Amino acid sequence: MTLTVSDAGERLDQFLVKELPAHSRAFLQKLITDAQVLVNGQPRKPSYKTQAGDSVSVAIPAPRALDNQPEAIALDVLYEDADLIVLNKPAGLVVHPAAGNFEHTLVNALLHHCRGQLAGIGGVERPGIVHRLDKGTSGCIVVAKTDPAHQGLVAQFKARGVCKIYRAVCAGKLARAEGRIETIIGRSERDRKKMSANVKRGRPAVTEYKLVKQHADCAVVELTLLTGRTHQIRVHMAHIGNPLVGDAVYGRAKKEIARPLLHAYKLGFTHPRTGKRLEFCAPIPDDMKCYE
Repeated sequence: MTLTVSDAGERLDQFLVKELPAHSRAFLQKLITDAQVLVNGQPRKPSYKTQAGDSVSVAIPAPRALDNQPEAIALDVLYEDADLIVLNKPAGLVVHPAAGNFEHTLVNALLHHCRGQLAGIGGVERPGIVHRLDKGTSGCIVVAKTDPAHQGLVAQFKARGVCKIYRAVCAGKLARAEGRIETIIGRSERDRKKMSANVKRGRPAVTEYKLVKQHADCAVVELTLLTGRTHQIRVHMAHIGNPLVGDAVYGRAKKEIARPLLHAYKLGFTHPRTGKRLEFCAPIPDDMKCYE
């Protein structure tokens, strides 16, 4: 690439972001510091001020493979294109490999399903996990295939531009048919493995809820997440005295129920490349249908 007069005076990393939009600025900055970008045959710093006539060459290495192995795990695909994939995750499937769960995760399944389609995120051939659902939570989840899609979706989640609506079965009778729960959520001071709404240090969390159907000893509730804190719905419903049915951590376990009855029912966002607004709905799973 030969720089024109209009490019003169730009930082080198900013020039590359403009010229190579498929890659993040952080990725391009690393290429510069690793001497994979040469200006007139010489390595430069990201802050180098470009000049008219500069010749810039970029060596982009092939994305390195993720250490995790692909696994042929069946996926319920709600939507898929070259940029992203939306799935109906089943309860019991862990999203991301971690201590104790290095295999049989959603990432392992996506590495198999998307083989040859992952353009590389941050220089790694991997699916871009934008948000997570607990192991026991079923429903809609979106995953990026490319760096630009990953960046665009992360920005939407951060700006609260994503619509996230859940269905849950909660214990007891709701005091109000609808409401808004606003608390600070952080690590429990008594049990560091749990989250709590009764902490001095944490992050603001907001959940809106409305009653769908009241039973004698439980209720079907629709919840809209306005923030995305760890265990937010489980913590908030327990906070108002209606923990999720089957939640052994924040409520009471039931032998006949294997998980907290929580389902990511609807997910809406703007496609990061086309700008089109998309909305998806995951059918209510069998273990929750009987309450509807």
